[in-house]
Amino acid sequence: MTTPNSLLELSFTDNHGAVVPLADFAGHPMLIVNTASKCGLTPQLEGIQKLYDEFSPQGLVVIGFPCDQFAHQEPGDDSQIEEFCQLNYGVSFPLSTKVDVNGKNTHPVFAFLKERSSGILGSSIKWNFTKFLVSPDGATIKRFAPKTTPDAIRADVESMLPESAS
Repeated sequence: MTTPNSLLELSFTDNHGAVVPLADFAGHPMLIVNTASKCGLTPQLEGIQKLYDEFSPQGLVVIGFPCDQFAHQEPGDDSQIEEFCQLNYGVSFPLSTKVDVNGKNTHPVFAFLKERSSGILGSSIKWNFTKFLVSPDGATIKRFAPKTTPDAIRADVESMLPESAS
């Protein structure tokens, strides 16, 4: 498979089974996060939702990709994950079906993100809540470590919003 030039060439399956082309979000910055419900970092969902509430009217797209590859911290099925996120953190941003972010079954979205933005320890994702901020053209990626709080990336998010919106 040829490596895409932009994330906008890819798609994901949402947690209700619908295929969502990322091209639908062309012109919008995207925050993509591998999430888990049973992780010490799970409370970050609250901050991610806060960013979504504040900046989605200006174009920010947030997508959570539940992943069970780290210490079995996302054991639920898609509906259990959605219910947990909504009840505990008020999550209203889209969630994908559960995906792999490393290994032979790495989801194409994460293969692209990792190729375009190596972390300190190489390209593989080391833990839940690795965050990727993707520019509106789908080509430029900023990567943030799991422990980087959503509030700490606020300025980066704002810098990618359209001038007229900020």
